[in-house]
Amino acid sequence: MAAGGCLCGAVRFAVYGPVGAVAVCHCSQCRRWGGHVWGGSLVAAEDLRLTRDAGLRWYRSSATAARGFCADCGASLFWKAEGEGHVSVAAGAFDPPTGLTTGKHIFTADAGDYYAPDGPPPPPGPAPERLDCRCLCGAVAFALPGPAGPVTACHCGQCRRLSGHYAASFDADESALAWQNRDGLAEYGTPAGGRRGFCAGCGSSLYFRAADGAFSVEAGAVRGPTGGTLSAHIFVADKGDWYTLNDGVPQAAGAGDG
Repeated sequence: MAAGGCLCGAVRFAVYGPVGAVAVCHCSQCRRWGGHVWGGSLVAAEDLRLTRDAGLRWYRSSATAARGFCADCGASLFWKAEGEGHVSVAAGAFDPPTGLTTGKHIFTADAGDYYAPDGPPPPPGPAPERLDCRCLCGAVAFALPGPAGPVTACHCGQCRRLSGHYAASFDADESALAWQNRDGLAEYGTPAGGRRGFCAGCGSSLYFRAADGAFSVEAGAVRGPTGGTLSAHIFVADKGDWYTLNDGVPQAAGAGDG
């Protein structure tokens, strides 16, 4: 049996059967939902048991698929296609050690401009003067000055639970955000005093505000080019056991919950 859940504990699950290799998805929907890219493992629907579902919500992201997330903390948990007997479970949601392996990367042509699916990040592209950000369902939308600049990937336990894989964000001036819609905006308070912003309607990860006021925006929330470059991996001592880091980007071991 494999077990896991969201960050806050409002959703817990167990899998009584085989768990497939992780497929890392680079499509625009998964990047906006998880804040970077999303990794999921297929399990048979009858093998997945919810042991706690108080926070579970589903968002229909297309005519044929739905995404399950925790409405209390914003963790991206499940993806399922209509009429199929399988559910894709977020790799980051499994309790470590997971024993999982990465099997493939999909929709790599839709990868963000700040990283490469396999290898060193590409040279910086166009530097947009404005970054338009929004969740999947449109209930949260804002803009801020561009370009994104340096992007940091975080591998701490919190970021893995919330994103479904690992997170990537860039520093921003919160006072410069121009809000177009915040009807769906929700925040989850971390034990260290930070606040993680997400959409309560679709579960998209949006930003993190540290206890000291430092503010960062999830790179996947940006629609179109970010003008940024993946420049560092942090908390790699806590990284997931199903992937390796081979892009040549500097790494900081660290340890903790982000």
